[in-house]
Amino acid sequence: MSTKGTEQDDTVPSMHAPETSRLAKPRAKAFSDISAMVAGTGGIDVPYNSRMLPYDAGGLDALPEKDQEVIRDAIMNATGKSGRKKTKSEIAAMMAQGLMDQGGTGTRTQRKRQGSNADIITKFGYAPQLGYDDLKMAEAIIRHGNIREREASNASNMEKLIQEKEEDEEVQYDEHGNKRESVEDGFVYNHVGFTDDEAKVLLEKYGKNQLPEKIVPKWRLFLDQFRAPMPIMIWIAIIIEAAITNWIDMGILLVIQFTNASISFYELNKAGDAVAALKNSLKPTATCKRNGKWEVVDATLLVPGDLVLLASGSAIPADCRVNNSEIDVDQAALTGESLPVTFYKGDSCKMGSTVVRGEVEATVEFTGVDTFFGKTASLLASSGEISHLQKVLMKFMIVLVVLSVTLCLIVFIYLLVGDLPLQEALSHTVVLLVASIPLAIEIVTNTTLAIGSKALSKEGAIVARLSAIEDLAGMCILCSDKTGTLTLNQMMLQEETPTYSPGETQETVLVYAALAAKWKEPPRDALDRLTLGSVNMDLLVDYEQLDFVPFDPRFKRTEGTVRNTKTGAELKTTKGAPHIILGLLSASDSEVKEAVEAAVVKFGEMGIRTLAVAKMEGLNGQWKMMGLLTFLDPPRPDTKQTIIDANKYGVNVKMVTGDHLLIAKQTAKTLAMGDKIFTSENLPMLDPETKQKPPDLGKTYGNMCLAADGFAQMFPEHKYLVVETLRELGYSVGATGDGVNDAPALKHADVGIAVKGATDAANAAADIILTEDGLSTIVFGIITAREIFSRISNFITYRASISATLQLLIFFFIAVFAFHPKDYQPENEEWPEYFFMPVLMLMLITLLNDGTLITIAYDYAEASINPNKWNIPALFITSTVLGMVSCLSSLLLLWFLLTSHEPNGLFNKLGLGGVFYGQITTAVYLKVSVSDFLTLFSARTGPKFFWQIRPATILLMGGVIALTISSLLAIFWPTSEPDGILTEGLKTNMAVWGFVWLYCLVWWFIQDAAKVLTYHYMYKYNFNNISAVVKMKVIE
Repeated sequence: MSTKGTEQDDTVPSMHAPETSRLAKPRAKAFSDISAMVAGTGGIDVPYNSRMLPYDAGGLDALPEKDQEVIRDAIMNATGKSGRKKTKSEIAAMMAQGLMDQGGTGTRTQRKRQGSNADIITKFGYAPQLGYDDLKMAEAIIRHGNIREREASNASNMEKLIQEKEEDEEVQYDEHGNKRESVEDGFVYNHVGFTDDEAKVLLEKYGKNQLPEKIVPKWRLFLDQFRAPMPIMIWIAIIIEAAITNWIDMGILLVIQFTNASISFYELNKAGDAVAALKNSLKPTATCKRNGKWEVVDATLLVPGDLVLLASGSAIPADCRVNNSEIDVDQAALTGESLPVTFYKGDSCKMGSTVVRGEVEATVEFTGVDTFFGKTASLLASSGEISHLQKVLMKFMIVLVVLSVTLCLIVFIYLLVGDLPLQEALSHTVVLLVASIPLAIEIVTNTTLAIGSKALSKEGAIVARLSAIEDLAGMCILCSDKTGTLTLNQMMLQEETPTYSPGETQETVLVYAALAAKWKEPPRDALDRLTLGSVNMDLLVDYEQLDFVPFDPRFKRTEGTVRNTKTGAELKTTKGAPHIILGLLSASDSEVKEAVEAAVVKFGEMGIRTLAVAKMEGLNGQWKMMGLLTFLDPPRPDTKQTIIDANKYGVNVKMVTGDHLLIAKQTAKTLAMGDKIFTSENLPMLDPETKQKPPDLGKTYGNMCLAADGFAQMFPEHKYLVVETLRELGYSVGATGDGVNDAPALKHADVGIAVKGATDAANAAADIILTEDGLSTIVFGIITAREIFSRISNFITYRASISATLQLLIFFFIAVFAFHPKDYQPENEEWPEYFFMPVLMLMLITLLNDGTLITIAYDYAEASINPNKWNIPALFITSTVLGMVSCLSSLLLLWFLLTSHEPNGLFNKLGLGGVFYGQITTAVYLKVSVSDFLTLFSARTGPKFFWQIRPATILLMGGVIALTISSLLAIFWPTSEPDGILTEGLKTNMAVWGFVWLYCLVWWFIQDAAKVLTYHYMYKYNFNNISAVVKMKVIE
C-alpha cells in the first residue's frame, strides 16, 4: 500500500534488482543528460560534458573505453547493481530512461505480430475512428515543439511525426540490440476460395476449428473425493470395524464419509468449467466459398486461408482479415465493451464477435487453438492450483495422519504383546484412530464459507468458488480494469470547449459537428452517439444534407455538405482528428494552429480526448476552425473513496488497462493512485509457440510490477503476466475483468473477479462475480472475507488442528500405557486391563461439537486491518497448548476416578466415595465433552481472554444446547457394554457429575491463561514472524 514516507523507506521489498548491462535507447542523447542521470553517485569526472555523443542499444560505443567504463559503473550503481534496494522513484526513472533489463540479457526483444494484436489495442479502445491520434499529436508536440518550432527544424508534417511515433513503438531489435528494418505483414488474402480437396489438406495440417476440451467424468470426480488423507483414515477405520463385525460403528463412519464426499463433489460442479463455457459460446456454422460457390458449412471445418462472408447478424467463425470495404462488429463477448467497432480492409476481427452492420468478404487468418479465443482457452486450461485453504487443511491432515497412524501402530503392537486377542486389540485401536480424525472438518469449513458467501451475494458479489473467500481475505494487490470498473464506461462531453471563431460557443460547435454526420439516422459510432446525444436537435431542423463523406481511416474525418433551407446558404462542415483538421486550414491561420496545438497538448496531458470541428462557407471557400469538443470517460463517483478504503485495509490497487498512457495517467492522478504508470513495451509476451510464460518472471520483472501504480496500452495477455509476476513474488493477487481477454488473468489470479456485465467466459473463469457497478462491492467483500477468515482460523485452531483432536489422541495413547484399570479395581468388581471409551461416545462428542461449530459462521469477528496470512507453526503451537492442557486435566481426572476406592484417593477425601467402573467411563466422557466445548470458547478469542470478546447469541445457544445434551446423556446413559466396554449413567451419583463440571470450569481458566501467555511470548519474540503484516511497503 502506498503511504507517505522518506526516501529511505521508499523501497521495493524482497526483490532481486534486474541487472542492467547496456542502454537501450535508439536515439542520440547529450552526454550531459547521462551525467544528470547518474548525478549524486560519487563525483564522476566526465570530460566531454559539452558534446553530443550518440549511443545505440549496444552501449556507449562512440566514447573512449576509459569513459565508457566510468559511465557504465555509474549507471550500474544508479540502477541497483550495488545490491541496494531501488526506490519506487528510481525504478520509474529507470523505466523512463530505458534502463530496465527485460529478460536478463540487456537487450530489447521484438514482439512478433500475433494475429493483428497491434490492432487489438486500438480496437479495444474508445473512439476507434480516430484511434489515439489526438493524444499522439499531443505527444509529438511535446517532443518536437509547436508548429513554429517544427517548421524551423523541418519537422512540420504532423501526420508524419505521428506515423514515426507508431513505427518507433513497434521498432525491432536483433540479438545485439541493434535496430532492424521493419518487415511487411506478408498475409495473403484469398479472393476465390478453396476447393474441397485443398481444404481437406489444410484441415489435416491445422486441425479442426474448435477448442480442445479435457473432460473428467463425473464418476471420477466423485471418486476423487475419497482419496484425500482424511477420507483414507476413515476408510481404514471402516475396514477395521467391518473386520471385527462392529456394524453400527461402521455405518456411522460410512454416513460421515459419503456426506463429506457429496458436499465436496457438489462444490466442485457448482463453479462450472471455464473452457466448456468458451466452447459452448462458439457459433457452429459459417458461409464459406468452396468449389467456386458460396455455401453454409460447419464452422469447425474452416481452415486458414478460407474465404468467408461476414454479413450483418452473422457470427465471426474464426480470426479473419477483412478483404475490402468495412463492417461494424460487436466485440462484447471478447472485451465486455458495449459499443460496436468499425473494421476496415486489413483489420483482423476475432472469433466470437458478431457483425452488426455491413457485409464483407474476409480471409480466415487463424483457426481453433491459434485464434484469440483459442489462446485464451489454453491459458484457462493450464490452471491446476489448489487454494490456500486447501493447502492449509492438507498440511494439517498430513500431520494428523502421520501422528495418528504412528501412535495407533504403537498401541496395537503394545496390546498384542500384552496378550490381548487380535479382535479386541483391533477394536481398541480403532477407538484411538477415530479419536484422531476431525470427521466433519470439510462440512463445517464449507458451511462457514457458504454462509459468508450468502452474505456477500446480498451485497452484489456472487461467489463461484467458496475457497476464494479465504483468498480474498489474504489479497494484498488488486489489478483492476480501468474502463467500466474505475470509470463509468461512458464518454461524456466536457464543459470546456475552446473556440477559434468569433461568436462560437459549445452549442454552435456541436451543431457543426452534427452537420458532419447523418443526424437523421441512428448514430453510426461512438463519436456520432456522443455528438448527436449532446446537440440541441431543434437547431438542425433548418438544414438539409446535400452530401456526406463517411469516415475513412486514410483521411480520419467525416464531412457534410448542407444547405440552410431558410436562407439557401450552403456550407461544409467537418469533424475529425485535430492534426487532420489543422491540415485543412490556410497558412495564414498560423495563430489558430498554435492555439489549437496548445489546447491539444493541455487536454492530452489531462487524458482528455479532443475532436476538432471546422466549417467552410460556400462550397469552395476556406476552412475555418470552429472549436475543439472535449470528452472523457470519468471515474465513478465512489471510486476514489473505494481505493482509499482498499489502501486502508492493506490492498494496493494497480490499474491495468489497454487505454492510452496519457488517459491512464490522468485517471490515476484523479483517483490518487500514483503517477508511476508504465506501458506494455516494458513487459514480456508469452512464448509464441508454447504459450508459456517466460521463466523467472518475478526475478526479472518484479521490481517494475511492484513499483508500478498501473500499466497502460496492454496486450490481452499482459494482465495475466503481471498477475503471475506478482504471484511469483509471494503476494496474493486479485484481478478484475469483463472480457474473454481478461479470462486468463481471472483464472490464474488468487482471486479472479468478474465485474458487472462481464462476458460468460469471464464469469466462468472468475471466482467472484459482481452484480453491482464499481469496486465498492470488492471492499465490502474484503472486510467480510477477513471476518470469515477469523472464524475459520478459530475453528481450525480448535478442531482441525489439535485442540480437540490431539487431546483425545494423546489422552487415549497415554492412558493405554500409564493407567491399567485392573490395577485399581476394588474387591467386588472386575475391571478391564486397559481404559478405552466406546466409539459411539466419541462419535457423539464429535457430532455435537461439529454441530455447534456450524454456528461459528455467525460469530462476532473483527476484520483484520491488514491482509490475512496463515501462520501454521504459530497456529500449531497455540492449538498444542490448548490441547495439552485439556489432555493433562483429563488424565488427572482419570487417575482421581481410578483411585476413588482407595482410602487416600481424592474422591474419598472429598467424601464422594468410590465410583463404579461404568460410571468412570461415563464421567470421562462428560469431562472430555465439556472440556471440548469450553475449549472452543477459548480458541475463538485468539490472544485475548475468553471473556474479552462476547460470542454471538447463536453460538452461545449452540454451546448451551450441546453441553445440555452431553450432560443429560452422561446422567441417563443406560447401563450397557458397547464395544465390550462397560458404561453406566451418573444419575445414581450426581455428586460425580457436579464434580466433573466444576473441575472442567477450573481447568478452563487455566487453559485460557496458558493460551494468552503463549501468544504473549510468541509476539514478544516474533515467533515465525507472527508480528509481521502482509502489505505493500512501496512508498511514494
